[in-house]
Amino acid sequence: MRHGMCQGMRRRTAILAGLAACAAGSARAAPGPVVLELFTSQGCSSCPPADALLGELSGAPEVIGLAWHVDYWDRLGWRDPYSSRDWTNRQRAYAASLNAEVYTPALVVNGASMVVGSDRRGVQTAMRSASALPLTVSLRRGPTGLIAESNGLPSDATISLVVYDPERATPVRAGENSGRRLQEFRIVREERAVARFEGRAMLPGVTPDQGAVLLVRNATLRVLGAADLRPMVG
Repeated sequence: MRHGMCQGMRRRTAILAGLAACAAGSARAAPGPVVLELFTSQGCSSCPPADALLGELSGAPEVIGLAWHVDYWDRLGWRDPYSSRDWTNRQRAYAASLNAEVYTPALVVNGASMVVGSDRRGVQTAMRSASALPLTVSLRRGPTGLIAESNGLPSDATISLVVYDPERATPVRAGENSGRRLQEFRIVREERAVARFEGRAMLPGVTPDQGAVLLVRNATLRVLGAADLRPMVG
């Protein structure tokens, strides 16, 4: 009985992974990774569908999803435990760069376009239109931390290591989502600047249940390269 259950679970996992890959593949035409940065909040009733879509698309290996929880909804009855003023400022910087508004759920594709994060068709169109990232970067675990590598960086590049939780469930007790149990994905917990990077860098490690993304952007906030190190457990 237990063996049969395990086989069933493996089949279900394979089916779900295949569906995610098909969904991402139909949205993605250009080769290489595509970076989806979702600006979201537990205080926003329009955000849960966008969170779910990010989780679905991120199941494909070529899709790198990050959920940045903003803090401007916190004053309306529910404080999002993952929110940060820094993530709000990040969205504002993108909005200024892309001549866009600040709203949730907003999804930025490769730092180059902003669309409504719950609009599946709009997200897929933006992914199909995205240019391939010009840099090849990698991120892997080493004996004492993480090893990051790149094939060359322009002088205006900024590099950061973004640490995320793969999935969390939160009972919300106030605000627009009061009474709901929200399932959220790829939640950013920390961003660490990488100051010195000359093709290779040794970085502090992350816990086995967390993932990390090496993100390279230029002065206009366009993503030049990205690598996703997924959690070992969880």
